[in-house]
Amino acid sequence: MLETRFRKTTRGRPIVSALIAAGMVAATAFGAASAHAAAPLAYVTSEKGGVGVIDLDKMTLTRTFPVGADGPRGLSLNADGSRLLVANKNTGDLAVIDTASGEVVQRVKIGQNPEFVRVHNGYAYVTYEPGEDGGPPAASGQSGKPAEKPGEAQAGKPHADDDDDANKPPAEIAIVDMKSWRVVRSVTSGHETEGIEFSRDGKNMLVTNEGDDTVSVYHARTGAPVRTVKLAAGGRPRGIRLSPDGKDYVVTLESLSKLVVIDARTFKVKKTVDTKLGPYGVAYGPDGKRLFVAAARDKTVQVFDGKSYEHLADVPVGQRCWHFSFTPDGTKLLVACGRSDAVYVLDARSYQPVTQIGQLPLAWGIVTYPHSDGSIESH
Repeated sequence: MLETRFRKTTRGRPIVSALIAAGMVAATAFGAASAHAAAPLAYVTSEKGGVGVIDLDKMTLTRTFPVGADGPRGLSLNADGSRLLVANKNTGDLAVIDTASGEVVQRVKIGQNPEFVRVHNGYAYVTYEPGEDGGPPAASGQSGKPAEKPGEAQAGKPHADDDDDANKPPAEIAIVDMKSWRVVRSVTSGHETEGIEFSRDGKNMLVTNEGDDTVSVYHARTGAPVRTVKLAAGGRPRGIRLSPDGKDYVVTLESLSKLVVIDARTFKVKKTVDTKLGPYGVAYGPDGKRLFVAAARDKTVQVFDGKSYEHLADVPVGQRCWHFSFTPDGTKLLVACGRSDAVYVLDARSYQPVTQIGQLPLAWGIVTYPHSDGSIESH
């Protein structure tokens, strides 16, 4: 009897195991099919309208996440795309949005005038201007002052859309732990800090400081200063991007209408290139062979060779186009144009216009999921 029972049990195990395995395969296949079926999305901050969600298969605005009159600007996604982090100017905080429901599930107090957001290695880096009240409560125990509501600026006027003041105290970068959603450190930077980039090994963080005409380099985790790179006086550095080979940083100088190439090892300027008026957002194309620059005041996206920086093309776009992103498949370029209240969609190869997606008043920044390269995020 014991032998008979043993045989029945061993014969049953392969059957049960096979059924379990089949179920797991089916579930995996279903999950993969569901993931494959989900359309790629773009998220666009609209300073007057919340966060717009664009279906990239249909190139249509499908929904808006209502963050109210918070003045959303900088944004970045976590690794799996389940959380969208948005810097809100008027409320001085970082909103954490569940991308499935569109609900704000967490708010992290940052300080006055939060603007640029980058997610890196489990932390969110947020630029802000502390004013006289110091940093965010999680770091200092005191609340920063709420930002004033943005005034209406004149389209086309240099710096009309900027609300920075070089006479204020230096800007800071809040480092937010994305597990606890607490500010674990605030790093004092230069005046009017704008773009954020990281070294290829992820150890250093670089930020552009408009008011100081500098690039500051910090240890990414501790915030300890590494060095300061002085650039041309009056240049107002804004965008920054690491080259695909990790050897150079490209920085746009808005007021001088130039970009500079900085050696990533020596931090010396090795090349200066003329651009059209008011360059801001900058990014390499998905193949790394071309460099794209948003020359906002000339209503143009410029294309340069990614190695020689030879000028290749000028592509007309709308008004106050600061940031852009490629689609996840690399075939389209999505340009957020604030004073045109729209995202301009271009063919990434021919540079021909594809469509415009409107109803995005004062569009500011744009990122996609699956993740793709652009002037805010790089992967």
